[in-house]
Amino acid sequence: MTQKDIHNTGANASTVAVPKFPTEGYVRLKAILAPNGPLPVSRSGFWAAVKAGKFPQPRKISARVTVWKAAEINELLAAIERGEAWSEISV
Repeated sequence: MTQKDIHNTGANASTVAVPKFPTEGYVRLKAILAPNGPLPVSRSGFWAAVKAGKFPQPRKISARVTVWKAAEINELLAAIERGEAWSEISV
């Protein structure tokens, strides 16, 4: 239990619902990066890793909309947990 958890216990404690990251379909960058998403890196850091081949490549679905496969982002998160690089697991 963290310090924050200790202070938020009791009848008047408020809870914040954190949406679960999708397992299928496509997601936009806003859903991937913190604070809304599971990956705590900056926008520029994320794009640098994409360019270097360390993170999955995006798909352009229109002139102004870029998305990533949710399954690939989940694979990236799992690889990070295992201490592997994305390039080691990508095909």
